[in-house]
Amino acid sequence: MDLSDIRSRIDAIDDALLDLYVERMELAASVAASKRETGKAVFDPAREREKLLDIAHATPERYRDGALSLFSLLMSMNKAEQLKIIHGDTPSAPSKVLDASRVETAFPDMASVACQGVEGAYSQLAACRLFRIPQITYCESFEDVFRAVTDGRCTYGVVPIENSTAGSVNAVYDLLARYSCSIVRSLRLKIDHQLVAKRGTKLDEVKEVYSHEQAVAQCSRFLEGLDAHVNVFENTAMAAAFVAASDRDDVAALASKACASLYDLDILAHDVQDSDNNYTRFVVVSAHPEIYPGATRTSLVVRLSHEPGSLYRVLERFYALDINLVKLESRPIVGHDFEFMFYFDVECPVESDRLPALLDALDDVCEHVDYLGSYTEVL
Repeated sequence: MDLSDIRSRIDAIDDALLDLYVERMELAASVAASKRETGKAVFDPAREREKLLDIAHATPERYRDGALSLFSLLMSMNKAEQLKIIHGDTPSAPSKVLDASRVETAFPDMASVACQGVEGAYSQLAACRLFRIPQITYCESFEDVFRAVTDGRCTYGVVPIENSTAGSVNAVYDLLARYSCSIVRSLRLKIDHQLVAKRGTKLDEVKEVYSHEQAVAQCSRFLEGLDAHVNVFENTAMAAAFVAASDRDDVAALASKACASLYDLDILAHDVQDSDNNYTRFVVVSAHPEIYPGATRTSLVVRLSHEPGSLYRVLERFYALDINLVKLESRPIVGHDFEFMFYFDVECPVESDRLPALLDALDDVCEHVDYLGSYTEVL
């Protein structure tokens, strides 16, 4: 056979495979009807193991791994189709929230906003990027921000959730779960840290440095070369205010340029973060879900059964629906040793049919799903 004959043969095989694929997927309706009538779960692990074992035995060894991957994907897509059929008239709780939370107006440019820290904090800078004219209330802690939102004292809260150098702000993830707040917007803000001190202080005179733990982590290499004791502070701007009010001239803070100007401090060293590509992602949280037009990012919290393959069964739903997973973070479940919940960020336009299909498809493979919100990320 020459190449053209081989390609013709491949095309014929592909046509047959496509016909068989469509026939297999159409049988999902019959399977779904039977399972709905009998109350059986869509996921049948014993049946899947038996099927994959038969395929492994029937496939030549050199093709076995590929065949197992192929049939695992086929079964995953079939399960997703069954769930779509079963939940067609009864969407899951997260899917209902998705439908009920759509807002037709544009994201507000004026609002009452809670931020942790004081004037000059990176959260304040983020709030002023996210809202044209925010009315800011400052809080002592991240939890106070969530309380201000859930108590109704502020419409929104702005909190950091992850940094490109230091990683996730775990306290904020835990607070999102505890207070059942929703994410309605996010922002990636470039972070440049300066070492600031009272006017007249010289770099070699600095004996103590104050800043937030994330800023300390982001400037670790610079601090290693500085002969000074590092003290963790609640907030970078609060650290700058503390240094400005101190009667000592041997203390400094890691803070923004805005803080240096605001608190009349000298910049002893510029841009001391380890990476010039240093970004912090801030989120806007509200007491209730609000989905504004153009939202493309969705955050979920998923609790899985403590058994092998439970995470894989969730991930195959993303793959089957061609939804891009941009973040996966695990957090321990308090009071449950070695058990975790997982935070997912996915990219999928909120107008797409794939997003509600995903939310409906997770019920069968998760113990619990919390929908944290769909939103636009501002760059």
